[in-house]
Amino acid sequence: MTATPATAVQAQAATARAAGPESPPRPGATLALTSAATAVALMTYTAPIVTLPATAAALHTPLSAQAWLLNGTPLGLAALLLVAGSLADDYGRRRIFVWGTLALGVTTALGALATGTWLFTLARIAQGAASAALLASSLGLIVHAFPTAAGRLRATGVWGAFVTGGIAVGPLLAAGIPSWRAVYGVLGAAAVVIALLGTRTLTESRSARGGRPDFAGATTFGLALVSLVAALTLGRDGWLRAPVWLLLGAAVVLLAAFALVERRTATPMIDLSLLRHRGFLASSVGGLFTGLSVIGLFSFLPAVLQRVLGMSAMDTALLTLLWAGLAFVVALQARRLAGRVPTRVQLAVAFALHAVGVITMLGALDAGSTARFVPGMLIAGVGSGLLNAALPLLAVESVPATRAAMGSGAQQTLRYIGSCAGVSLTIAVATSSSGGPARGTDIAMVVSAVLALVAAVAVLALRERP
Repeated sequence: MTATPATAVQAQAATARAAGPESPPRPGATLALTSAATAVALMTYTAPIVTLPATAAALHTPLSAQAWLLNGTPLGLAALLLVAGSLADDYGRRRIFVWGTLALGVTTALGALATGTWLFTLARIAQGAASAALLASSLGLIVHAFPTAAGRLRATGVWGAFVTGGIAVGPLLAAGIPSWRAVYGVLGAAAVVIALLGTRTLTESRSARGGRPDFAGATTFGLALVSLVAALTLGRDGWLRAPVWLLLGAAVVLLAAFALVERRTATPMIDLSLLRHRGFLASSVGGLFTGLSVIGLFSFLPAVLQRVLGMSAMDTALLTLLWAGLAFVVALQARRLAGRVPTRVQLAVAFALHAVGVITMLGALDAGSTARFVPGMLIAGVGSGLLNAALPLLAVESVPATRAAMGSGAQQTLRYIGSCAGVSLTIAVATSSSGGPARGTDIAMVVSAVLALVAAVAVLALRERP
């Protein structure tokens, strides 16, 4: 369900009336601050990727629990993204953005002080929750500042590029600073500065729908996702254990309760009727499989490169930069495809390129060749750039303009649910092979490629009916 420029302008006027008297938005400053905060959030998210061996050693984390060091942040993200998006639309996008960015600064600094695995994991979960607030509200602020279709196209392309930019710079920063604890101190300080700038620069906006907040929906949905992501992470040590099944059962019951609550409330956190719109479903499928296929593999690969090939953290970060850096450039340029290539087709091509890139890297670990990773990293980087440009645009196009933060939150929620499942699946597949880590990683790459191709077919199939 795509809003026309006229509809978007009318909706924006309604939003402004609901928010009360205010100064006009400052598009350039809004885009700069939201993009900077997004980059910091993604840098915080990806920092442990290249420092996982050092962090695990410092915290005395056993191999069986190392998935938690990676999955803490996506757990907080998945649990609160949709909730944060709905609250941003109802209570004020600037308010949620500023508080979320400030909370990210504080919780990131706390992660630097952690002395054990579970304290670090709790700090990472809190970082994810704070990141959820700023990520979900960012696109709502952008839609408010860029009310025309052309403006939104350019702005979401830049914002999507900074998603990839954060992914690219995070490992490089982590590798370049001698202490992993100092990395979190630097990122925490950056988040606090952005929050302070946001209080003076951003213009408040909110949805015009009014009504009471959907606390019951927020509670049931948040608890459901916490249960689901915890089950996916614990399942890495065995899917038949009682805690895993209890958590999965709790997630099913809570999701059923959430659906019931949403049908009965006057101001639902998510409009369930959107599930009948193929554009919204395509956005959701794209987010889920990005986590399962792309993030799941590239979150695990740097640690394997260090352990199997003996690469340093900096060398690993530089190799990863080939993928993420190219993705940043492609995402910035992808707006030129608007009007020429439908967003769904762009997503499908992106997933196909990821599959081709991953297949190209097969056998590189067994051969002990770093150079053999380069072509695959470049091809997959182009795919990731197209993904990160198309997903935010499709997320805001598939919902009414006044619910842009909710649309962003829904798509990103599934992205990080997929990330948690993808990391757990990749680790389980890569470590269960009798042929050793190189053979196991090859199998994990094949799984990632197959998932990407499934996503490409699904996105193409979910075209809007004429």
